[in-house]
Amino acid sequence: MVDHLEELRTRIFRSLMLLCVGWAAGWFLEPWLYAQIDHLVRTSIPAHIKYTDAFHSVTEPFFFKLKLSFSIGIALALPFIVLQLWGFVAPGLKPSERRPIQRMAPLSVLLFAMGATVCWFVLPPAFDWFASYLDEYPNTVLMQKPQDIVFFTVKMITSFGVGFQLPILVFILAKLGFIGPETLTKYWRHSVAIIFFLSAAITPSGDPVSLMMMAIPLTLLFVISVAAVRITHKKQIEEEARGPLDEPDESATA
Repeated sequence: MVDHLEELRTRIFRSLMLLCVGWAAGWFLEPWLYAQIDHLVRTSIPAHIKYTDAFHSVTEPFFFKLKLSFSIGIALALPFIVLQLWGFVAPGLKPSERRPIQRMAPLSVLLFAMGATVCWFVLPPAFDWFASYLDEYPNTVLMQKPQDIVFFTVKMITSFGVGFQLPILVFILAKLGFIGPETLTKYWRHSVAIIFFLSAAITPSGDPVSLMMMAIPLTLLFVISVAAVRITHKKQIEEEARGPLDEPDESATA
């Protein structure tokens, strides 16, 4: 018990150190990330709209850099912190329990990257759609607080990355026996409606462009998930029907 608590303390300390290292790296990476997002926004706003960034107090630039670098630090350190958590939990799991998690982890990272990439291409038309409403207010200019637009972008990317974890959620629920392929096929219309509802709920912007660009790929991923569940379920039934292999007759002689 004492050794277990000691290991927990060690891994928590390592996680905090990893977070500090990530934060320090984020401090130097922050100008590059801000430049990328600022370029994305400026090239997405219609050219006829007067757009400028503006801080409203002298302390805002420092705290903005502090928060953004910390966010970068979390993103950089998170995979290593998860490995620390896994190193603490894994010894207490059976091989049959560890195997699915080890297989799903790379897929989860890949799906998150896919969601973030889709979001990066969704943001320009979304920004253009929002900015188009400025035409209804003549003689106005757009003065944007940098921290607002940057963290809005970060939230959008995170939302898409989390949303693209849907196939893993469906597969785990099916593996645990909560849902089966017949249920998924029978209630596919309800599932699509839920996908669109969740897409509208988790996207910070709430605009129709972002909603559709998230909901459509998620619907396709859901269809793929249903097919994967059907194949897995079919193989499981075949293995159960086949039964255990016959034990060799040790009494037989050559």
